[in-house]
Amino acid sequence: MKLTEYDISNPYEATVVSNERITSADTDEVRHIVLGISDATFHHVEGQSIGVLVPGPHQFGNEDHMRLYSIASSRLGEDQNMSEISLCVRRCFYVDEISGERYPGVASNYLCDATAGDVISIAGPYGRQFMAPRDDTCNILMIGVGTGIAPFRAFLKHIYEERKAWKGQVRLFYGARTGMDMLYMNDEKNDLTLYYDEDTFKAFEALSPRPHFDEPAQIERTLKDNAKDVWDLIQDPKTYVYVSGLARLEDTLDNALIEIAGSEEAWTTAKETMTSQRRWNTLFYD
Repeated sequence: MKLTEYDISNPYEATVVSNERITSADTDEVRHIVLGISDATFHHVEGQSIGVLVPGPHQFGNEDHMRLYSIASSRLGEDQNMSEISLCVRRCFYVDEISGERYPGVASNYLCDATAGDVISIAGPYGRQFMAPRDDTCNILMIGVGTGIAPFRAFLKHIYEERKAWKGQVRLFYGARTGMDMLYMNDEKNDLTLYYDEDTFKAFEALSPRPHFDEPAQIERTLKDNAKDVWDLIQDPKTYVYVSGLARLEDTLDNALIEIAGSEEAWTTAKETMTSQRRWNTLFYD
């Protein structure tokens, strides 16, 4: 679905409660931003996104610039405050293909520069296809890179803090360039390490072999290193798979799972089965 097709006609006002950097100064800037929404009609579930509306004027005369961000809080709100939600935002830049000049990303820099008390407009929430299963005996396999961790933070808070005991197996495969880029699992902010003591939860980290050369995290290697566990889960009819991150993750993941499955045919069959049963769910962004 194109961004221009989202309904933004009834926006909400959100107040920045806090804006905290969660990566060290010597790596990419990623911020955890908490927004307060006083309108009681706003409610969301895990896996949904909001549209952040950056006021214009913008290029081509557009009044608003809209960018989607996954909500990193559970349905009960940030720290179980239903009037607050959080976002995980990386400060982005892009290079003009013609001039070669480097420009700041509109929405990410707008959010990263926001300070407590600022009021921003948001729309949504959008999307209901990326939701955790209701049955607590189901298995959850999560695969993500970068800020794709946001919906998984919401999932884990929901199943372990709000639904308490989760009986199914929960696996998180997460990739980043360096240890300090492991969002919500580093020295700056370590929310997800709270779940390491849960009997059903295991996390597997994938780091770049050469982070100073901007090589991507080798998430496929970590998956292959745990091939039996991954394939056993995929073949289990009670397993739901969620993939979140940059669009280029899709091909990387497919190639890794073809190898794990033993053939392209085996993986295609498994993926088609999960898709038809709504157990294969993806959330990709550029």
